[in-house]
Amino acid sequence: MTKRKISNMASKIPVTVITGFLGSGKTTLLNHILSDNSHGMKFAVIENEFGEIGVDEKIIHESIEEEVIEVMNGCICCTVRGDLVEALKRLHQKVKKFDGVIIETTGLADPAPVVQTFFVDDNIQEMYTLDAVITVVDAKLILERIAEEKPEGVENEAVEQVCFADKVLLNKIDLVNDKMLHDIEAKLKELNPTASIIRCQHSKVSPKELLKIGAFDLKRVLDFEPDFLADDQEHKHDQTVSSVSCRVKGNVNQEMLNRWISRLIEEDGANLYRYKGLLAIKGVNQKFIFQGVGMLFQGGFSDQLWRVPEEERENVFVFIGKNLDHNWLKDCFNACIVTNKLRFKVGDKVQANIGKWVDGVVKALWDDGNAYRVEIQNRRKTNVWAPIDMDEYIRTPK
Repeated sequence: MTKRKISNMASKIPVTVITGFLGSGKTTLLNHILSDNSHGMKFAVIENEFGEIGVDEKIIHESIEEEVIEVMNGCICCTVRGDLVEALKRLHQKVKKFDGVIIETTGLADPAPVVQTFFVDDNIQEMYTLDAVITVVDAKLILERIAEEKPEGVENEAVEQVCFADKVLLNKIDLVNDKMLHDIEAKLKELNPTASIIRCQHSKVSPKELLKIGAFDLKRVLDFEPDFLADDQEHKHDQTVSSVSCRVKGNVNQEMLNRWISRLIEEDGANLYRYKGLLAIKGVNQKFIFQGVGMLFQGGFSDQLWRVPEEERENVFVFIGKNLDHNWLKDCFNACIVTNKLRFKVGDKVQANIGKWVDGVVKALWDDGNAYRVEIQNRRKTNVWAPIDMDEYIRTPK
């Protein structure tokens, strides 16, 4: 090898591709990498969303200084692949600022066209080197995803993501037993005998095991997919799978939100591949972040604070799944937005329902996400909360 070739290879920017099905833990892994100071590296991040509105760039920790570029509104492996090429070319102009690039694909992406970009585009091939494909899998759901039958001509994305992996992170191992873990690992090895498997919880893996490891091997890919470098491949999505997203200013009534989410998960959880959002809860200054897969819901207030006035706060959510009723989901969410003025003011005498109706006095409005805080007129002056401004909880004295 000539000195010039060695120099060219050394000057190329390493790229790590993080892939995995919806809800597997990709964004959590990305947050761990970006907030970990042990690797001493700074990254440019290309973030992809399947839906029309992005959420992940709002969930990535605000203290992260890396530049985040989001390739929105489409699957990075097909409709916005050209945007990926252009983003990579723009990033190269700022190459001195970064030690590498991390691409997080949407959970519905086939990694093949993304990986192919680094070998069929001459300019990209001169600028970058593909360092590794890291696939995150959900221990609770991966066998179900792999076994899912797709319509004719439609590839199973979960299978492709495992096959292209240089390393597989077997995430959420706390949700299954040891026998299930061994069964999963056997299936993963059947699909991809050469990829190493790392067990983890909450996507916590040392960045040193994932970054600048030189793991990608084009020959291995060509062995199982000889037509990989052909430029006429097309990725087809399951047409029953869609995304619905919403961006609306306002503040959410937490109790109404809880009721809606509970009903949604109970009735449609089986069809929900992924859902996530960032919300403004009325009366609370912390941002509320939720995410879920199927019937597994996680949500709570983050340490991120709203830095804009209450009337300018913006809610964002995305649902991805099968046979979704887009209008119904949007209407239900809009019904959770606080629109009406409260009937009572501080100091008003009311009756509160604590299993029976008792007399009280309104002490605060929108207290910790509740419409009212009421002081019961007993010896202890007990405080109770009415989450919604409805006669079911609080009423005019009778």
